[in-house]
Amino acid sequence: MIGLIQRVSQASVAVDCHTVGQIGRGLLVLVGVEKQDNQATAQRLLDRLLAYRVFPDAEGKMNLSLTDIGGELLLVPQFTLAADTKKGTRPSFSSAAPPELGQSLFDYIVAKARERHAKVGTGVFGADMKVSLINDGPVTFWLQMGAS
Repeated sequence: MIGLIQRVSQASVAVDCHTVGQIGRGLLVLVGVEKQDNQATAQRLLDRLLAYRVFPDAEGKMNLSLTDIGGELLLVPQFTLAADTKKGTRPSFSSAAPPELGQSLFDYIVAKARERHAKVGTGVFGADMKVSLINDGPVTFWLQMGAS
């Protein structure tokens, strides 16, 4: 499972010109599901998202997590993160999860995030979404969890 995380001062996602999710200070996470992923993979990614230290402490060092600062979380499904771009000029999606598995694991990580964190927004699986953000830093990290 892949999480492209961006530290933001605000972010939102819209479908058909309607905002479906928005946050203030926190993390925008684009979530990609690969075909070997499972609920344990999703849980490991969520654990990292909530504990990953990307926010500055009093000395300006990245020592605080989303949980530490009480920040907000916006999870947006993004199929294209699972693309294989090693060859050619057109990405291959052979490692991406089929839609049923992708949606199931995205729904799982959202449900678990809402159990553990106060403010969680989401995009819509399979929809054409417009994502807006103000990247704070910019700070962006790629997290990839392998299936166990």
